[in-house]
Amino acid sequence: MVIINISSTKRTEFIDITSQIERVIREKEIEEGICIIFCPHTTAGLTINENADPSVRSDIIAHIEKLIPYRGHYLHLEGNADSHIKASIFGSSLSLIVKNKRLILGRWQGIYFCEFDGPRERKVYVKVLSG
Repeated sequence: MVIINISSTKRTEFIDITSQIERVIREKEIEEGICIIFCPHTTAGLTINENADPSVRSDIIAHIEKLIPYRGHYLHLEGNADSHIKASIFGSSLSLIVKNKRLILGRWQGIYFCEFDGPRERKVYVKVLSG
């Protein structure tokens, strides 16, 4: 297992971690298998989406903020209830196929760490299984 450290700089931010995940796969020298990525935080998540045009990330962030506003009528007293809701929607793990020592991703796809309660120091766990 490998731990990737992430430093977010904004309250809501999508950080492209594709190259870091690909580096783990290269270093493990796994020809074929599964790559499991896990986020152990309740106010952050993971997603796969387009990484060619940064406006896609901006659009997602803008609309998720409209759907689940930072300042809403929440019962959670820590002031980050919206972050918990967003993280639940995006999810905490991804499973990807590895073939020929590479992730199988679509042409425009990238892997994103989704920060919803930053800025913070975060971590993501990566496990690559051969098979």
